[in-house]
Formats: sequence, C-alpha cells, structure tokens
Amino acid sequence: MSAKELRLEEIMAESGQNEQKVQKILNILLEAPYFYRDDDLSLFLFLSKYKRAFAGFFKKFYGWDILVDPKCARLYKPAWFNEKVTEVNRDMFNFTRRDECVAFLLLLEFFERQLQEQSVSTEEKDNLRFRFGTFLEFASQRFREVFPDRTAFYTDEQVRKTIRAIMPSLHKYRFLREIPRGDEDVKDDDTIYECLPAMWLYKGERLATSLSAGSTAQDASSVNGTEA
Repeated sequence: MSAKELRLEEIMAESGQNEQKVQKILNILLEAPYFYRDDDLSLFLFLSKYKRAFAGFFKKFYGWDILVDPKCARLYKPAWFNEKVTEVNRDMFNFTRRDECVAFLLLLEFFERQLQEQSVSTEEKDNLRFRFGTFLEFASQRFREVFPDRTAFYTDEQVRKTIRAIMPSLHKYRFLREIPRGDEDVKDDDTIYECLPAMWLYKGERLATSLSAGSTAQDASSVNGTEA
C-alpha cells in the first residue's frame, strides 16, 4: 500500500515517532489559520507526504477540506455549526468597514502585480517583500480610480490611515510580517514588509476586476475569513 493510500491511523501505528508527528500536525492545523513550511520544516514535509491521509481524516470526522501548497497548509471549514456563537463572537479574519475591505483587496492586487514584475513564484525559497511607501502610492492611486467622485477625500494620508487600520489584523492572521528595523531610524514609508504564504491563497486579479466594476463593502467582504 502506497503512502498516499494509507489512513492516518495506520501511519500513526507504524511508529511512536509517526504518532507524535501526526498529533503535532493536527494541533498546529487547529491552532492557527495557516501552517507555514517555515514554521516547522520536518512536520510540513511529513504533512505534504501524507496529505491524502490527513485530507481523509478531516473530511471523514469534520467535513472539512485541507489545502496544501509548497509553502502553506490550511483547513477549509465550509459552515459554522454552533449557531449560538454569533458572527461577532467568532475569532475570524474579517473586515467590516468598506474602505478597510477595499484596502485589503488592493493589497492582494498589489501583491499579484509585484509577483509578475519580480517574476516570483511559490516554488522559490524567499517570500516577496515590498516597501510600505510603494504600496501606499499604488493604493492611493487605486482608491481614487475606484471612487472617482471622492478623489479629494482619498488623499495619501487618508489612505495611509486606512492601511494602518488593517495592519494589526494582517499581522495577527499572518498575511504580512514587518522586517525588523534594527537600530536604524527608518521612516514609515521605508518600512519593509514580507508577504507570507497565505497571500497566495487569494485571487487578487479576479477581486481587482470586481473592484474596477464598482466595489461595495459586501463585495469586498467575500475575501474575508469565512473560509478559515
């Protein structure tokens, strides 16, 4: 029987080491929305090797799907089962203000454009990095394109304020990581951010098209954390 055909219980029964690895991976997948290759290379490779066994386990016992690419793994939960826990009380990645939703969409669009310009693929070891000021310039221009009747309102500083408002969530849910500045006195616009592998899971080009067609807060909310 090949590794791809084994059930998770059979993999665990092969050795005490396998049992420990499976238990650790199951916990990691449930502890946070994303499990990155860089979090624990050995466990990530083990998960990738036995991906079908893990997928079978979660489908059978939870009705969930597992998504695994070269750098990231995540669980997909299609529905919320405890209706007594209302949406406001759920710990999930979510933006409710229109401008914050749009700012996230623009980050995804910016990310995909940078991938093309820098010829970066998910197979590469290093993640894409960008300068905050470069994204601010892009987002400011796009806000004014999306809302042409409010160009006077969407100044660079107003857009900066909106972007800064979503940064805590982007850090918490591990979409971005700020590169430490060290002892240098770095200006805000020169701060460097690393795009973590979760960014690859969203279709920025498709979402950008919907923005160009006329975005609403409801449209933008389609990229939020209901799949986590």
